[in-house]
Amino acid sequence: SAPGRFADYFVICGLDTETGLEPDELSGENFEQTPLRRTFKSKVLARYPENVEWNPFDQDAVGMLCMPKGLAFKTQADSREPQFHSFIITREDGSRTFGFSLTFFEEVTSKQICSAMQTLYHMHNAEYDILHTSPTNDKESCGSTGDCNGTSVSKLQRFNSYDISRDTLYVSKCICLITPMSFMKACKKVLEQLHQAVTSPQPPPLPLESYIYNILYEVPLPPAGRSLKFLGVYGPIICQRPSTSELPLFDFPVKEVFELLGVENVVQLFTCALLEFQILLYSQ
Repeated sequence: SAPGRFADYFVICGLDTETGLEPDELSGENFEQTPLRRTFKSKVLARYPENVEWNPFDQDAVGMLCMPKGLAFKTQADSREPQFHSFIITREDGSRTFGFSLTFFEEVTSKQICSAMQTLYHMHNAEYDILHTSPTNDKESCGSTGDCNGTSVSKLQRFNSYDISRDTLYVSKCICLITPMSFMKACKKVLEQLHQAVTSPQPPPLPLESYIYNILYEVPLPPAGRSLKFLGVYGPIICQRPSTSELPLFDFPVKEVFELLGVENVVQLFTCALLEFQILLYSQ
């Protein structure tokens, strides 16, 4: 039987520099996008521990759900705020495991990757020139933009591009906790504090490995009806587990539902649930 541990795995997903830039076909992006707007395949770079017998690690599922849109590249001119999301893996027997993922951007230090991105831009611009510099297209662009001084459409397209000698390239990376219960708030705080420790100019009080070891092996699952307080990198973290006589654990703010859908849609959705209508939620 599974021991009562707060978390089963700590996972890191991101860019595999050995594999390089592989298009992510599942994301639905096409090659008409500029290279910085395309998505590339992410990989599970590391996980701790390697495997636990009561919760076998599904590398394909975790890798896809940690970074559902694949790798994203940005430059210093783009916003790079961290993003948090959660997911559920449901097995054939109906059992569930929960994932909590924090995606952030870090500077690309591999010269090969930077060169590959520069090459993609050269190829993209060359193809764009072929498609948009014919006499017919020049006349159309001249008539539509009112600029007949030799300014080609491709130069407008190149404005939002990447120059290896001028720009700093950043790529998305993800740290994730896989847990037996949906302690969203606690997991979010753990991941945010770990990310803060990585990006802070001052080193954390203890090595990062010790905090990860603590969350994986020393923090227990709180008993039903009890709360648990443990130390993160920079402060205490509290989670509470409802008793068997209470409603099941739902650690998500209902406020976000109203912010995303609006009051009228929430009322309509609630009405449909009461009337037992089939409900389909569609999202990118």
